[in-house]
Amino acid sequence: MLARMSVPEPASRDRSELSPSDARRADAFRLLADVHLDDSYRLANAVLGSPTEARDAVHDAFVTGWQRWPSLRDPDKFGAWFKRIVVNVCRDQLRRAARVAVTSVSTPPRVSISDASDAVHAKVLIEEGLALLKPDDRLILALRYYRDLKIDDIADLLDIPPGTATSRLRTAHTRLRQVIERPESRR
Repeated sequence: MLARMSVPEPASRDRSELSPSDARRADAFRLLADVHLDDSYRLANAVLGSPTEARDAVHDAFVTGWQRWPSLRDPDKFGAWFKRIVVNVCRDQLRRAARVAVTSVSTPPRVSISDASDAVHAKVLIEEGLALLKPDDRLILALRYYRDLKIDDIADLLDIPPGTATSRLRTAHTRLRQVIERPESRR
């Protein structure tokens, strides 16, 4: 899915000048990141809704992970640690994007026939509604329904109690429903 990323080497040194421990450190990070790269991309794409933005987010998470690699105490927990970095990068991207107001110049047509186009229309409405939500609402809905994570997993990723995750998910549902039901909000 994604091209493998290269681990940045320490500044102003080529690979031949790395100490054996630095070389092992770089190799270990590269191997662990490669294992989680595709899953991280799918997560970012689900949260951000754009393959291009997802690639950017995973790249940024990769760089951040490399910079913070020495802070990871247990390499066995790399997957959860890296996934949390990806979620935080996605959250930051959503917040930045929320500052830029985008107005659609077209309103999707209302289709009242009951066939496959209804499902397409519903998907369009949901995607438009998600785009209008606050970043945290969009994030929790994407984690639950696009990544199919359980509440406990969402709570762990967001570093919040499960009850808070449930409450935020319920609130995000309500906000999404309100946005979808207001035709003027989709213009």
